[in-house]
Amino acid sequence: MSFQRFISNPVSEWMNGGGGDADIVISSRVRLARNLQEHPFPMLATDSQSEQVIQKVQQAMEDETFQELGPFEMIRMDDLTSLQKRVLVEKHLISPNLAGESRKGAAVVSTNEEISIMINEEDHIRIQCLFPGLQLKEAWSIANTIDDAFERHLDYAFHEQRGFLTSCPTNVGTGIRASVMMHLPALVMTQQINRILSAITHVGLVVRGLYGEGSEATGNLFQISNQITLGQSENEIVANLYSVARQIIEQERAARTLLLENNRLQLEDRLCRAYGVLTNARIIESKEAAQKLSDVRLGIDLDIVKGIEASVINELMIMTQPGFLQQYAGQQLTPDSRDERRARLIRERLQVSKNS
Repeated sequence: MSFQRFISNPVSEWMNGGGGDADIVISSRVRLARNLQEHPFPMLATDSQSEQVIQKVQQAMEDETFQELGPFEMIRMDDLTSLQKRVLVEKHLISPNLAGESRKGAAVVSTNEEISIMINEEDHIRIQCLFPGLQLKEAWSIANTIDDAFERHLDYAFHEQRGFLTSCPTNVGTGIRASVMMHLPALVMTQQINRILSAITHVGLVVRGLYGEGSEATGNLFQISNQITLGQSENEIVANLYSVARQIIEQERAARTLLLENNRLQLEDRLCRAYGVLTNARIIESKEAAQKLSDVRLGIDLDIVKGIEASVINELMIMTQPGFLQQYAGQQLTPDSRDERRARLIRERLQVSKNS
């Protein structure tokens, strides 16, 4: 296995469209934040102290649990260019924080890219499991297995009353962040989305964009995650998010049915026009591309746009990001050049898919 695979292949397992309710739930993620006893938090650690953490994590990964889940590859941030790190962020394998601000940061990534263990990010260890579709319980099970394996070899920073101690107070307690990435175009089109998102915030959940905190919800993609990590068990947090996700799925399906029954011609026109733009445009900005890809994805799910697999649209959502475009070009690109290459890439990929 080579690191080049992670940056040259845009398709991770979670993008292949498997898992339950994959027409609406793009992915399920569970992340656990952990720190080591008697080690300064990463933001306060020296380079030598951060290196000690990396060495301890590597030793802990000799546990047979990791042999069963692996193979894994260690990727050190110091060895990467800013563009390579950006590609890993766009694939959701590392966080923007690890790519940009961490000292002596590293990531251990599984071959299928479903497991990513970030080292010396905001916390010493961040275990991430990312699965396609609605598989929150499965992602939590694997993350918990990894956590147990680490705990057999590492001395976690833990307080009897407060739970796991973390760099950010909002993660203290269980240290868990569970999230689902949902494609909700019909709720947006029927103008129900604001009401639903407002209700979500009242049950201890938060809504963000494609790349988490601070990112905009483009392409009708919404990341919904728990906000509370203290006072509930991990199982309760996962179960609560799963229950809310199921309710949102039902409402999105109802909205799609409503659009088909009441506005089918207008809906078909919009979705087919989006496909026409993507297959013919010579220049396209990232926001417009995200919206048109969202429309085509809905068209595929409703059997209006035929001959294209949903996984191709998932792939293009990543391939059309600035980092990937520049990685393929082998150079930094101006915004205008990126818009031209994005349009060409979409045209060529859809044409290949249509002919296959």
